[in-house]
Amino acid sequence: MTEPETLDGPSRDHAQVFTALRPLLFTIAYEITGSTTDADDVLQESYLRWAGVDLDTVDADRSYLATIVTRQSLNALRSASRRREDYVGPWLPEPLRLDDADPEADVVLGESVSMAMMVVLETLGPDERAVFVLREVFGFSHAEIAAAVGRSVAAVRQMSHRARSHVQSRRRRFDADGDAGVGNLTEITAAFLDAAVGGDVQRLMDMLAPDAVLISDGGGRVNAARRPIHGADAVSRFLVGIARRGIPEPGFEAARYNGSPAVIITSAGAVDSVFVLESRGTTISGVYVVRNPEKLAAVTASHAIAR
Repeated sequence: MTEPETLDGPSRDHAQVFTALRPLLFTIAYEITGSTTDADDVLQESYLRWAGVDLDTVDADRSYLATIVTRQSLNALRSASRRREDYVGPWLPEPLRLDDADPEADVVLGESVSMAMMVVLETLGPDERAVFVLREVFGFSHAEIAAAVGRSVAAVRQMSHRARSHVQSRRRRFDADGDAGVGNLTEITAAFLDAAVGGDVQRLMDMLAPDAVLISDGGGRVNAARRPIHGADAVSRFLVGIARRGIPEPGFEAARYNGSPAVIITSAGAVDSVFVLESRGTTISGVYVVRNPEKLAAVTASHAIAR
């Protein structure tokens, strides 16, 4: 659901406006940076800037705040991009645990924060990524986006077309007819865990799409696959191998991350990894394993998203 452009009423103040638009602003920051931690930092910095603005000069709260957040997000992304040049192994976004109140009927919003989409967005340059997110997900005009990224309207139009073509060539469209209800997510998670922990390779293969892919992110700090693993057979055997090695005092919690079924695995009470399962109906097409401790520090905190 689209947020109102400007809040009205005598009680309108900086905190009220920012709080009302916070889910949308957080979503913009997360989709641009790929990090919940950076997104939270961006919002803190953005609020400080917003607090100094004369509200009587603001015609559209949503557009004005989106511009502030976009600029801060781009600063954070450019800084992170330099660090990612030396990143060990595949890079995955910080898992986003969703507030249970988030609407599931918004297909565009759900796809925009999916792990698969976030991985594709990482292949765009910073400005192209911001333009794609603001235009395709949030529906801002080319003029509004131009003001946010500091480019001409003509340049933004070109970047939007180029980014859309790039994403469409690398991302399968979300299956709107697929059963993605919470109950189904729970069933998928339970079946996946049972098969993996039980060492049932064939059952895992039956759950996985033939072209399934597993991407594991340890950041060079913990053990993880250094390259993506492709194919149901290879993914199944890798998962069973992990389960057989075991971890001390294991714990498992079903959750919902990035709009998909997920499993939080703990070791001796601390989060060891998060497995996010991208599914098409009841078939798992992607397994995203985040093990980098830096990306798990605040992984159990939930967030509300909106557009």
